[in-house]
Amino acid sequence: MVTATVREWSDEEGWGVLDSAETPGGCFGHYSHIQVTGFRTLSPGQQVDLEWEAPGFKQDGYDYRAVTIAPRPA
Repeated sequence: MVTATVREWSDEEGWGVLDSAETPGGCFGHYSHIQVTGFRTLSPGQQVDLEWEAPGFKQDGYDYRAVTIAPRPA
């Protein structure tokens, strides 16, 4: 896992972009990969622990996509 920062997030669309040194250009994140109970959302600037993959194709324009997103305690 790496630490990432939420660049942008859309609750309406259920996805956003996460930034870390290991995922240059950003990492696509989908709400279904957020590891919390209840409503799954993130906020810009929030820190998360992230597991990612490079699937070999662009996911909504990004070379990386999250497979696990764990929000860090505030």
